[in-house]
Amino acid sequence: MTDEPDDILSKLPARLKEARRAQGLSLEAVANLSGVSRSMVSQIERGESSPTIATLWNLTRALQVDFAGLLEDRDNADRVEVLRQSEVPSIDNMGKGCLIRILSPPEDAGGHEVYDIRFEPDGALISQPHGRGVQEQLTVLEGSVRVASGSAAGDLGPGDTARYAADVAHSIHATDGAARIFLIVKQA
Repeated sequence: MTDEPDDILSKLPARLKEARRAQGLSLEAVANLSGVSRSMVSQIERGESSPTIATLWNLTRALQVDFAGLLEDRDNADRVEVLRQSEVPSIDNMGKGCLIRILSPPEDAGGHEVYDIRFEPDGALISQPHGRGVQEQLTVLEGSVRVASGSAAGDLGPGDTARYAADVAHSIHATDGAARIFLIVKQA
């Protein structure tokens, strides 16, 4: 690594932001994981504040990135980005008895989102209306589910696909034991 100190400081904000987005984490989540305030994380990402070594150490540990790797020059042109199962961001505090794994890149949030959702027996994901015109499409990979959108509902088994409006109250319930679905959320 032969970068000058000024080069390192100019690259650091973008690299930290890139690492946070790659993990699918919000500023608030990084703050909670690192112990660094949300406002400080934001200031560092915007290049308005230079972190201390201790702050940078806490951020890299929270983001699960190599401290030195943030500062190295790297060529992204020829590579395949692989996220191992243990690295895929997940949400386990939404719904009842379900684990949501976020498969789409963080930069796609609010556009075309892709999820792998696993339901425990009797698990459910009950959602309030999303933005106007939002549609969801799910395919059942394992088990069976009941999908409801507004006043309409349908039962699905392995291999079945449902498309429905998500700009009204909607829900997905595992109906016969555990289930797993592949869900795509498409913004209008």
